[in-house]
Amino acid sequence: MGGREGEGIVFHGERHQVALRLSHLQTVAQRETEGAHVWSARIYIIIIIIIIDDNDEEEEEEEMLPFIDWVLEKLALEKTLFRTMAISSLLLLQLALLLRGLLKAFRICHAYYINCLRLRCFPEPPRRSWLLGHMGVIEPCEEGMATISQMVTTLPKAFLVWMGPFLPVLSLVHPDYIKPIATASAAIAPKDKLFYGFLKPWLGDGLLLSSGKKWGRHRRMLTPAFHFDILKPYLKIFNQSTDIMHAKWRRLTTAGVTSLDMFEQISLMTLDSLQKCVFSYNSNCQETPSEYIAAILELSSLVVRRQHILHHHIDWIYRLTTDGRRFYRACNIVHRFTADVVQQRQKALTRLGQDGWLKSKQGKTMDFIDDEEGLPLSDEDIAAEADTFMFEGHDTTASGLSWVLYNLAKHPKYQDQCREEIQDLLQGREPEEIEWEDLSLMPFTTMCIKESLRLHPPVTVISRRCTEDVTLPDGRVIPKGNVCLVSIFGTHHNPAVWPEPEVYNPHRFDPGASQQPSPLAFVPFSAGPRNCIGQNFAMAELKVTLALTLLRFVVRVDESRTVRRKPELILRAENGLWLQVEPLPARS
Repeated sequence: MGGREGEGIVFHGERHQVALRLSHLQTVAQRETEGAHVWSARIYIIIIIIIIDDNDEEEEEEEMLPFIDWVLEKLALEKTLFRTMAISSLLLLQLALLLRGLLKAFRICHAYYINCLRLRCFPEPPRRSWLLGHMGVIEPCEEGMATISQMVTTLPKAFLVWMGPFLPVLSLVHPDYIKPIATASAAIAPKDKLFYGFLKPWLGDGLLLSSGKKWGRHRRMLTPAFHFDILKPYLKIFNQSTDIMHAKWRRLTTAGVTSLDMFEQISLMTLDSLQKCVFSYNSNCQETPSEYIAAILELSSLVVRRQHILHHHIDWIYRLTTDGRRFYRACNIVHRFTADVVQQRQKALTRLGQDGWLKSKQGKTMDFIDDEEGLPLSDEDIAAEADTFMFEGHDTTASGLSWVLYNLAKHPKYQDQCREEIQDLLQGREPEEIEWEDLSLMPFTTMCIKESLRLHPPVTVISRRCTEDVTLPDGRVIPKGNVCLVSIFGTHHNPAVWPEPEVYNPHRFDPGASQQPSPLAFVPFSAGPRNCIGQNFAMAELKVTLALTLLRFVVRVDESRTVRRKPELILRAENGLWLQVEPLPARS
């Protein structure tokens, strides 16, 4: 009896030591598994089994885990030490991976909870439901834009909206709140990849979508191309492209007043100008139907629609949908068009040589082929920049021109005042062309353009994702990792910033006014380090085309057609923006 008790004490002491060693080795095995060192984990597990076997093999066989026995029985396998070790290893590995996944899920949920707590300081409009959040509250249509105008009346600084139950988006609608984001470096407030990522298959990694060193390098390379000295020769092309459009308008109005879709007409004109200025390419697109313009319209619509359908955010699902197939088909059309333009340019460079080409253009040309250090860009970079400039360089300007003509058509008094200013400026000049020096001599026309860009900004919103906490003027903090929308439209229609914001009043921009708005109260071309690189190009073309159009035509609102705003990538009008056009008699 006593002997057996002594043996029992020794036996249990050995088991205790083994248990301690087993516990230590299991901890090490779990650590190795969590670090994804699977083979190391398996080795530790094998060592555990060997130690147990060495201490008491017979006891192990008697106390085999019932689950392992059950597995072997189901697999109709004979119980052996190797099979027991293998099954034990797999079970421990699966348990470790499960624990690791649960830990990661817990961290994500905890971070989401903390982020929600930190965002509670920002007001939000009523949600549709817990599941949908605010999706469907602000649709990309006339009613959605009216909703934004109402929201900024009651929420004049910033407000939070939810894209579904898990994605918060902070909308900034006041200059004081826009400033910390707009003026932050590109590293602190980069463009949000979620929404801008939808443009990647179309525009590639060009200036609009690139980031980091690549964006800095391309920005430095392209900025000199928009210097005033480079832009001056382009005015000749602006005049010529506008003349082509006006000649077409005169043919269309031979029978009298005619209603024309301004977006259709002006988009072709701005595309013609861009190709000639930037690529020295003449496609004669104003006289022939443009498959490219139709593809751009479809892409703009599809990208915005995708933002509002959550499951379309997943690429492989989107590719299987009808919208996805249409999107990639339109991308192919756009890419073929720009590739042809670039190839024509490269052929000219090859034929004449770099020095000969620059000499033939007197150095006044933008070049996507070489950067400032003389290092050639890759074909992929050239294609991305060409696609980006082809879209941004013509579509935003076309939107701005169309809406300023619409606003002047609605306000004949301002239209007449602009026309008188242009007539006085060009009095006795033959031919009637706008020159570089004239751009600063049409102050009221410039005021009308700016007021139209305030009321109908071509780009209504831009998005950023903070990589650091950003402190706002009132002490509230935007937690890092959140998406911020700089609502250009909301800021321009904010009654706390612009009194009577829905009224078209060019005198807001009178340089002699006693009260001047904040610089960030008017941001049609964005602001900060990632502002629009081509804003001087766009303003010059806006002034030239508007001046010549008012000099030769009267525009009136077509009362038979309702104008409904449609915010896509740029601000358009549903079913076109139709105005009645009547030619003026030639001046003597």
